[in-house]
Amino acid sequence: MATVPGPLIWEIVKRNNSFLVKEFGNGTASVQFSKESNNLYNLNSYKHSGLANKKTVTIQPGGKDLSVVLATTKTKKQNQPASLLHKSVMKKEFRRMAKAVANQVSDNYYRSDLKNAALARLSAVHRSLKVAKSGVKKRNRQAVKVRGRKVWASPTSQISLAFETSL
Repeated sequence: MATVPGPLIWEIVKRNNSFLVKEFGNGTASVQFSKESNNLYNLNSYKHSGLANKKTVTIQPGGKDLSVVLATTKTKKQNQPASLLHKSVMKKEFRRMAKAVANQVSDNYYRSDLKNAALARLSAVHRSLKVAKSGVKKRNRQAVKVRGRKVWASPTSQISLAFETSL
């Protein structure tokens, strides 16, 4: 069975598909996003489309631990959706994961134009997986603005004034 070329698929799905999200921007200009799983920037464009391109990259959180799943599409399995993605789970530190993503995407001659997008998505996913440390939070050391009348006297002088007026 012959596969359909990517530009033809893009011309069919670029204005109307189930993944399209239209938002209003400044004035009357509208911004179009896409909720496709293989779209790294979530933009409705041919370059980032997971529907129209044969080679796509996906970076998603792996599970409860700090693992990240890097999935690339196999070009020979376009008609078999079950075996379309080649998934690899990464559980290393961030620098090693970033190096592995860069090697897989650009140095392996896969899609070098998506290297920066893949690293940005990896950074966002890794940041979202971090758990905040529990414990006492430090107070903000900046001055807190107090609404109302300014008091020029020190707190000890206020106590002594209150004590003198009560006598």
